[in-house]
Amino acid sequence: QPQLADSGGDLVQPGGSLTLSCAASGFTLDRHGIGWVRHVPGKEREEVACISSSGDVTTYADSVKGRFTISRDKEKNTGYLQMNNLKSEDTAVYRCAALWGSCHGHTYDYWGQGTQVTVSS
Repeated sequence: QPQLADSGGDLVQPGGSLTLSCAASGFTLDRHGIGWVRHVPGKEREEVACISSSGDVTTYADSVKGRFTISRDKEKNTGYLQMNNLKSEDTAVYRCAALWGSCHGHTYDYWGQGTQVTVSS
């Protein structure tokens, strides 16, 4: 069964860093782009980063530009989100998704279960 397992969320202080992982099983992730989407209760979800299937194209939400970096490892069938200089407003459940299409227009095929990132002093 195709599955994504996202992990790496934690409690961190403002200005800290985290690396989230998105491990695929049951399918080849490099046939898909990868998106990282964050969810806050009562608010609209926000795609913070996307990387194309080839890894050649990346996009970022304005709210995280310059702080987050998305990447992928074909051999490990895994995607990553490096999060630096974290702010309290980054607190959310982060989910990775395998997408169909480009980073500039796509649908989501598979979702991870979500990993909690909490930024607090």
